[in-house]
Amino acid sequence: MSIPSRRHWVLGSRQPPALDLPLAQASALLTHLGQGARDAVAEDLLRLVGAHAPLAQCTIFSFEPGRRPTVVAVGDRSRTKELPHIAEAYVNRYHRLDGLAAVMQAEWTAAQKAGTEQPRILLHRQTGADIAHAPYRQTCYTLPQVAERLAVLALYEGRRWMSVHLYRGTEHGPFDDAAVAVVEAFAPLIVQAVRLHHTGLAVHQDLGGLLLARAVRRWPQLTRRDQDVLQALMDGLDTNTLAERLGLTPSSAQTYCQRVYRKLDVAGQRELFAALLAST
Repeated sequence: MSIPSRRHWVLGSRQPPALDLPLAQASALLTHLGQGARDAVAEDLLRLVGAHAPLAQCTIFSFEPGRRPTVVAVGDRSRTKELPHIAEAYVNRYHRLDGLAAVMQAEWTAAQKAGTEQPRILLHRQTGADIAHAPYRQTCYTLPQVAERLAVLALYEGRRWMSVHLYRGTEHGPFDDAAVAVVEAFAPLIVQAVRLHHTGLAVHQDLGGLLLARAVRRWPQLTRRDQDVLQALMDGLDTNTLAERLGLTPSSAQTYCQRVYRKLDVAGQRELFAALLAST
């Protein structure tokens, strides 16, 4: 396979390379779809695809016309702790300068006609040398030592682009023929996984907000900290992750959880959800 000469192309129907899909990693991806641990899916995709082609980072963005894009998830192979900040800088300052913006505009009509069952999957590659804007290039490519980005994107619900950005570090070099073939092979799975994840997150967040509001009305004795703990429990976080989110030690997080359980008169998470869903 030769790499397309253009900077973007539509995923074709050619036979993808044979890939071994690790069952444990695939199961982890399915488990995290639509769950409250926002970045887990980006990390899962980074591991899945990265097992076949070296990758450094993965970010997932949602783009809607006339609105600033949003960061759905980030995944990083311990290269830098700055990726969340870089992603936020991208959506706040640089996304309009991305070559991807012109691709989404040019492909809008064709993507809408394709529908959702067989979406029009696009790939777009970009290096720092493709970017004339110096601060954008410095922030998103030079400082994080990115050699090239390959984006996989598709239109959802006829109105929202979802784009998964896969990055090669300078230690990997740009995407070669074999790496591009791997990403193309994974592209349909990536597109459907991100669609389910984004939909599930939206439902989860809406439901979580409603349940938290109900809890505050029913149990006015809940403090602000109790509400933060309750939200983390509804997000399915374990004690260590909850502690990290709230800036607590694991032992303190466990104490706060037990205090919330006592106030709601439940024995654990299962009874907690039953109490929150109860009509009275």
